[in-house]
Amino acid sequence: MSDDVMTIREMCDAFDVTPRTLRFYESKELLSPVREGQKRLFTRRDRGRLKLILRGKRFGFSLEDIRQILDLYDLGDRERTQMTRAIEVARQRLAEMQRQRDDLDTTIAELGEQILLGEKTLAEANQTAA
Repeated sequence: MSDDVMTIREMCDAFDVTPRTLRFYESKELLSPVREGQKRLFTRRDRGRLKLILRGKRFGFSLEDIRQILDLYDLGDRERTQMTRAIEVARQRLAEMQRQRDDLDTTIAELGEQILLGEKTLAEANQTAA
C-alpha cells in the first residue's frame, strides 16, 4: 500500500476508530475516500480531515460545525476563513463548557452541603436515641 493512501483497516488502526465510524463520516460527506470496487482508499486529505473531525468531536463540536469548518478549506484564502470560523466555533464551545463547569461547581457545592446537613441530622438523631 502506498504512503499516499490507506485502507479502511489501516485507518481504523491508525486512528482507533471502527469501520462503521469511517463509513458514517463518509455518509455525512466529511470524508471522501477513493473507491476501487468495494474497497475504500483514504488519502492524506482524508487522514487530515479525520484528525480534525476527531479533535472537534473531543471538544464537543457538532458534526455540522465540523463539516462547515472543513468545507472552508478550499476557498483559496490560505485557510483564513476556515481558521476564523474554527476560532468562532471554539470560542462558543469554550463559553458553553465554562457555563457547564460553573453549573457543575454549584451543584457539587449544594450536594456537599446536603450531605453535611444529612450527616448532622443523623448524628443528632443517634444521640437522641442513645
